[in-house]
Amino acid sequence: MVIAPLQEGDRLMPTIAHRRLLTQRLAGPKFAAPAEVVAHFGAVQAQEYLPALWAVGQRTVGATEAIIEQAINDRQLVRTWPLRGTIHLVTPADIRWLLALSAPRQLRMTPRQQQLGLDEATFAQSRRVVARALSDGQPRPRPELRQVLDDAGISTAGQRGIHIMGRLAQEGLICIGPRQGKQHTFVLLDAWLPPAREWTRDEALAKLARRYFTSHGPATLKDYTWWSGLAAAEARAGLAMVKGQLEHDVAGREVYWFAATPVGELPSPSAHLLPFYDEYLVAYKDRRAVLPPEHNALADSRNIIFHQPILVNGRVAGTWLRELKADVVILRPTLFRHLTGAERDALGAAAERYGAFLGLRAELVMA
Repeated sequence: MVIAPLQEGDRLMPTIAHRRLLTQRLAGPKFAAPAEVVAHFGAVQAQEYLPALWAVGQRTVGATEAIIEQAINDRQLVRTWPLRGTIHLVTPADIRWLLALSAPRQLRMTPRQQQLGLDEATFAQSRRVVARALSDGQPRPRPELRQVLDDAGISTAGQRGIHIMGRLAQEGLICIGPRQGKQHTFVLLDAWLPPAREWTRDEALAKLARRYFTSHGPATLKDYTWWSGLAAAEARAGLAMVKGQLEHDVAGREVYWFAATPVGELPSPSAHLLPFYDEYLVAYKDRRAVLPPEHNALADSRNIIFHQPILVNGRVAGTWLRELKADVVILRPTLFRHLTGAERDALGAAAERYGAFLGLRAELVMA
C-alpha cells in the first residue's frame, strides 16, 4: 500500500491513518527497548496498567508482558499524572519537566475536589504525612498509604484517596512504584529517580510539541491541544517554535503537521489488536481518520477509547475482548464489517502476536 500525499476532503482520511501507523510505530521498524517507545511519544496513557504494557509491547521488538513490567521495576519507565490529570508512562528523563509544564493547570483546585471536601490545607497535611511514611525509600502499597492518611485524620473515603495521591504526584512529591503482587505502590519521586536536566518553560513547550507531532502526526493543533492538556495559547506557541522542523499538508479545512515520515509500502492487509486508551486513538480530538463515519453508532464513537479496537489497514473495524485461561488466551472480536479472507488471516496473525506477548497460545473465536 503506497502512502499518498494528503489532499482535500474526508476521502483522504485513510491516508492519514496509514501515515500514523508509521509514526506511531505500529507499522515499520519497532523500537529495541520499552523506554525508547515511551521517549518517542513523550507520554503514553496508562491508567489501565496491563493494557498499557501491551501498548508499549506491540511497538517493541520481541517484547513480552514480563519484559515491559521489568522496565518499570528497573525504573526505566515510571507511571504518574503528567498530562490531563491522567496516569501516563513516562521516562525518568522526562518526568519532571512534564510535571512542571502541566503544573499551572493541573494544580488548580477542581470542582470534583471541592465536592469531596478537599482543600489546600488538606493537601498540605497529606503531603507531610505521605512524605514521612515514604521517607525510608521503600515502596508502599496504596491501601497502606490510605490507612496512614486515615490514621492521621485525613479521610480517604470514596474517591478522596486517589485524588490526594494524584495531587501529590502532580506536585512531584511521589510517583507510582512497582507492583507488589497485584497491588500498585507509591514512592518518593526524588528517592526513586536520579536528578534530570531542567528546561525553561519555552524549551519545554517546544520539546513537547516536537515529540507530539513527530510521534503522532499527521495531527492538527486541536489534536495537540487536547492531548497535551495545555492552554490553547501555549499549545499554539509550542507548535510555532517547531514549525520549521515539521512538514504540513491540508485535508479539507484542517492543517495537519508531521515530521518527515518514511513514505512507501505498508503491509496490506494489516491488522492490530489495540488496548484500551492506546495512543493511536486517545491522542486525537478528531478521530475521523481512524474511525469511519459509517461505524460511529457501532463503535460508540464518542467513547471508542473505552473499548479495545481492532484495526484493519489502520482503521477501526471492530472491538475485541479477551478471556484468560491456564495456557490460552481466548480472543472474541465484534466486527463492524465483513472481512475478506486475507483480512481474517491478518487478524489471526495479530492474535498470535498478542498471545506471544502474554506467553500463551491465542485462540481467535470468530462469531
